Amino acid sequence: MAAAAALAGVAAVAIVHGQPANAFRASRDHPAIAYSSGPVDNAIVDLNRRLGSGAAQLEFDERSGYLRSVLDLLDIPVESQVTVFSPTSNQANLISSTNPRAIYFRDDVAIAWVRGGGELEAAVQDRRQGTIFYDLQQAPDARPRFERDDQCLACHLTWETLGVPGLQVLSTFPLTSDPNAYATGFVSDHRARIDDRWGGWYVTGRHDPFAHMGNVEVTDVEDPNATIGVPRPELPSLEGLFDLAGFPSPHSDVAALMVLEHQAHMTNLITRVGWEARRILYRDHGAGATAAGDDGPESILRDAAIDLVDYLLFVDEAPLARPVEGSAAFAAAFAARGPRDGRGRSLRDLDLERRLMRYPCSYMIYTAAFDALPEPALDAIYRRMWAILSGEESGRPYDRLSADDRRAVIEILLDTKSGLPDYFRTGLP
Repeated sequence: MAAAAALAGVAAVAIVHGQPANAFRASRDHPAIAYSSGPVDNAIVDLNRRLGSGAAQLEFDERSGYLRSVLDLLDIPVESQVTVFSPTSNQANLISSTNPRAIYFRDDVAIAWVRGGGELEAAVQDRRQGTIFYDLQQAPDARPRFERDDQCLACHLTWETLGVPGLQVLSTFPLTSDPNAYATGFVSDHRARIDDRWGGWYVTGRHDPFAHMGNVEVTDVEDPNATIGVPRPELPSLEGLFDLAGFPSPHSDVAALMVLEHQAHMTNLITRVGWEARRILYRDHGAGATAAGDDGPESILRDAAIDLVDYLLFVDEAPLARPVEGSAAFAAAFAARGPRDGRGRSLRDLDLERRLMRYPCSYMIYTAAFDALPEPALDAIYRRMWAILSGEESGRPYDRLSADDRRAVIEILLDTKSGLPDYFRTGLP
């Protein structure tokens, strides 16, 4: 069965008109890519290898199947749990406000679980090939293993994922009477207004009431639009909303959900710029020619790098309507996974007063997939980063980054990120 939507309330969104400029326009099986048949190298492959050799074992639980064991072996914190009740994924018939789908994640892999479902779904950022989807059958087995399932691409390869196999977090009107209600939604990331986020999701945490679309199932309502812009009271936990049997956490943490939103699109941007660079290298090595109608591979790569860096540096981030506070356990688990500079600062420090991160540079810069980008892609990305962080690019919207923010990001990267070009050390702004 397809592991459709291993990350989030995700699905195909057929609301995009035409082909956007900022998408990969070649086949996923272009000779430079070979997504379907090329070698893969990712956390699920690593886990399958350990299971096959006997170095790791999965334990089956009657309540949640292999969920807890998989999370332990993949080092995914249960504190990352977020829950979605819009009827998405191939297990949509089991999902409801009383049996939401739970997602758990770390930087490069996410696991989705539906109580009573026949499989665990996995989406993993391959170190070269972008997002790859797997499922694990939820039945006792002497030799359990994740199986790749490219059927998920029916929903996870769209213009909304930038033309590459990717991830989406949707905000929807979860109309339970309509199994296609997700099509009324839109992809949500850190650029979206808070008012429009989280439709179809439970959102727990501490905050003054503010408008968002979470925590309400729009059924039997004369005018669903009347729910938009309505301040939602805080929901400290999921307790009392539905039976929590099998769920390892009582939270659908607001901070975790905001991190997931950011991470999903960042993953797609990394894949897209890497694939564009590989197409250029393939052509330059004489193995292919520029396709008819191609706008020019170098300009496409440059534009892809601009898109990635603008997002990496949170240039277009929507401000928080109100300060929010997620569970201390998630914040601690998330922060503990990243390096700190000599002053104790980290790109994984959450802000949650004005914006998502305290220092506006994505922690995804440390991922193996980022480090594995071809040299032309890394060169374009770092040059663009320096143009912004050094202050050379200072007009709107880049003037939103303060001089203190730029300096802090440079200093943190110099202490924690290997492979930075020498010009990052030649004069801080």
